Amino acid sequence: MKGLIQRVSYARVTVDKEIFSEISTGLLLLLGVEKPDDASAAAKLCSKVIRYRVFPDDHGRMNRSLLDIGGSLLVVPQFTLAADTGSGTRPGFSVAASPDLANGLFREFVAVAEQHLGKTRVGQGQFGADMKVALENDGPVTFLLEVGGDNSQK
Repeated sequence: MKGLIQRVSYARVTVDKEIFSEISTGLLLLLGVEKPDDASAAAKLCSKVIRYRVFPDDHGRMNRSLLDIGGSLLVVPQFTLAADTGSGTRPGFSVAASPDLANGLFREFVAVAEQHLGKTRVGQGQFGADMKVALENDGPVTFLLEVGGDNSQK
């Protein structure tokens, strides 16, 4: 499972020209699900995301997490993160999870995030929709985080 996190001043998802979800200070997470991923991977990645220290402390060092600052999380399903870009000039998607598996693990990830942060601090995109994502990247600060399920070597 892959998560691209961006520290944001705000972020929002629009579907059919309507704001679907939005957050203020926090993290935008683009979530990619691969075939070997499972609920364990979702829980591990969620724990890592909400505890990842990317916010400045009193000395300006990245030493505070989303939990530490009381920030929000916007989780957006991102099928293309599971692309194989190792060769050629066209991405391959043979390692991407099926839509049913990916949607289930996306929902699992959101549920775990809501348990840790509370429902009011977790927003989400709409699985399978044509979404427009707007954000103000703070820094910019962007990291790619990866974890594997119980059967994966990541």
